[in-house]
Amino acid sequence: MKKAIYLSIIAAAGLGICSCSDFLDKKSSAFDSDGFYMSDAGINDGVTGVYRLLIYDQNWAVPQCAMQDMYCPYGLEADENNTISAGGGLTPDQSYVNSYWAGHWAIVARANNVIDGAKLTFDELVDGSGDASAVYRRRLAEAYAVRDYAYYNLVQAYGDIPFFTSSVTTEQYNEPRHDKKEIADYIIAELTAIGEANILPWDAENRGRAGNGMVYNLIARWALLAGSHDFGGQGTSYFEKAAEAAKQVMEHHKLAANFGDLFTLAGQAQPDVQNEILWQYNYTSSSSVIHTHRLRYGHTSRTAGGSSVRFPSTLLQVCFEDKYGKRIDESDVYDPKKPYLNRDPRMHHTMLMHGDTMWFNNRERAIVLNCYDNNSRQFPNPRNKNAWYAYTNVDVTGTSYSFARSGVGALWNKYNEDVTESFSESTIDIIVMRAAEAYLTYAEAMIELNRLDETVYEAINKVRRRAGMPEFGAERKGNQALMRQIVRRERKVELAQEGVLVTDFRRWHLGDILNAQPTYGQPKGVKDAKEGEYNKGYDGLTKADMPKFYKEGKGDRWDLNDVPNFEDVADKYTVRDRNRFWAERFLWWPIPRVDLDRNKNLTNPEGY
Repeated sequence: MKKAIYLSIIAAAGLGICSCSDFLDKKSSAFDSDGFYMSDAGINDGVTGVYRLLIYDQNWAVPQCAMQDMYCPYGLEADENNTISAGGGLTPDQSYVNSYWAGHWAIVARANNVIDGAKLTFDELVDGSGDASAVYRRRLAEAYAVRDYAYYNLVQAYGDIPFFTSSVTTEQYNEPRHDKKEIADYIIAELTAIGEANILPWDAENRGRAGNGMVYNLIARWALLAGSHDFGGQGTSYFEKAAEAAKQVMEHHKLAANFGDLFTLAGQAQPDVQNEILWQYNYTSSSSVIHTHRLRYGHTSRTAGGSSVRFPSTLLQVCFEDKYGKRIDESDVYDPKKPYLNRDPRMHHTMLMHGDTMWFNNRERAIVLNCYDNNSRQFPNPRNKNAWYAYTNVDVTGTSYSFARSGVGALWNKYNEDVTESFSESTIDIIVMRAAEAYLTYAEAMIELNRLDETVYEAINKVRRRAGMPEFGAERKGNQALMRQIVRRERKVELAQEGVLVTDFRRWHLGDILNAQPTYGQPKGVKDAKEGEYNKGYDGLTKADMPKFYKEGKGDRWDLNDVPNFEDVADKYTVRDRNRFWAERFLWWPIPRVDLDRNKNLTNPEGY
C-alpha cells in the first residue's frame, strides 16, 4: 500500500529537535557501498535519526508527550480562554495544533525514508528471510513501530488524515484525507505481525528504544481508540483486539513496587521500575553529551524560581479518592479545609496544593505553597539553619503567571519530587508508555465488551494496591456502568500528565460536560477585618460548600464520570476560563491553515 503526504511534511523534517539518550548521540558510523541504509551501521544511524525527531520541543524544551494533557480539561495552561481545552483556542491557526501536526509528520517522513532504503521488505522482516543480522532486523522493526506511534498521535488528534507508507512523490502532494479506519486496520495488522515475529525483545536493549512491550501497548492504544469511536461500526472487534494486546503486555511486564519511584532519577534506575516502563524519552547528563528538558521548570512555583505556567485542573483534583476509596463527596474523612489530607497517595505524587511543602537541593531548601498571602515560609533561615523564615510570595505578589494567579491553586508534582538536580536542567526520563496503562486498557476494553470477570477486577485492583489504595467496592462487580466509572477514574489518577488523558476525554465523548462550566479553582480569599490580615481561604469552607456531582436533566453522566458541578457554590471559588464551551467539531483538531492553503483537497469540519 502506498499513500500520500504533502509538501509541508518535507519542510517539517527539518525541525530543530532536542535529542535524548547516549545511543542517539554517537558520531555517525561509516556506511558500506551497498546503500545508505543497507548496512548495520547505516540502519542504526537512520533509525537514530527517527528517534531524534520524537523529542521535538513542544514548549520551551518540553517534549510533546509531556505537554499533551495540557490540551484537555484535566490540565491547564497559563492563558485564560486561549488553551485548546477551553474551546476558544482550538483553531487552524493555533500554534500548538500546528507544531503537533508538523512534528509528527516529520517523524513519519524520516521513518519512511529509512524503511524505503532498507535491504528488507516488510514480509522479509517478519518471516526471517534474507541475510540481515538480528540487529538490523531490530532496528528496522523499530522504524516501523516509531512511525506507527506518530501515526497514532496524528489520528487520535485529527481523525482522517493523509496516509502513506513510502516516501512522498510530487504526484502525491494533493492527496485528500484517508479514512481513519483504513489507517487503523493497516497499522494494527503491521504491528501485530512485528509483535508475533518476536523481532524486538520484550525489554528494550537501551532506554528509549522500542521493545515488544511498546509494540503491543501501541496495538492496544490503536484498538482502544478505534473501538471507542466505533470505527466502521466495528467497535466490538476493536475492543477484543485491545484486550488481547494489553494482555500480552501484562504477561511480560509487571508493576513497579512504588508508584513514586517511576518519576525520580533514583527510582528509574531500579529494575522493577524499568520493567514497568515500556518506552521512555531518555535524557543524559554524561560529560560528552548533555540533553535535558525543562518540564519541571514550567511546573515549579515562581516563589521557588520556576515559571509556573501549567497546572492540573480541579476536574482532575476531585478524581482522587480519600484513603479509604471514597470520592470526596462520599467521604467521612475528607476535609475541605485541608483537601490534600487523607487522599489517594498518588495525589501528592501528581500534584501539590496550598499548604504543601516543595523541597529542593537534596531537601536542603523548601518553601510552603501559599495561594493567598504576600509572604510565605522558606527553609532554612539564613541566620538560623534550623528555622523557617518569612519570604516574599511572588506567586501572589507578582504580575506573571502562577498557580495562585493563573491556575487553580495546585501545581504538577510528577517528576518534581526528584530534588537531586536543577529543575531547569532535568535529566529524568519522560515516560511515554508503561505497564499500568496496559492493565487499565485491558480492563476498559473488557468492560466495554461487558465481559466482567475476575481478570478485569484484578487488573484494576493491582494498580490500586500498588498505589496504597484499597480494592474497589464489591458493589461495582457485575455493574458495567460502575465498572466504567472506576476504570476511567483510575486512568485519570494513575496516568495524569503522561499524554493519555488528551485522547481519553475525547474517546469517552465527555467534551460537552467537561466544558459546560468555567474553570473553578481555590476558594476565594476573604479578608476579615476582625482578624486583621488573616485570609480565610480554605479555612472558610465547609462541606456545604463542596460541588455536587450531578446536573439536573443530564442523567447520571456527571456522576459516573466524576465531573463536579459548581453551580450552587460558584461564589465560593476563584474562576477562570469563563467562556469555556464545546462544539462537536472539537472531537477532532483542525488541520493547520497553512496546509489547507497548500492542498485544496484537504478540508476541516464546518465551523473551523
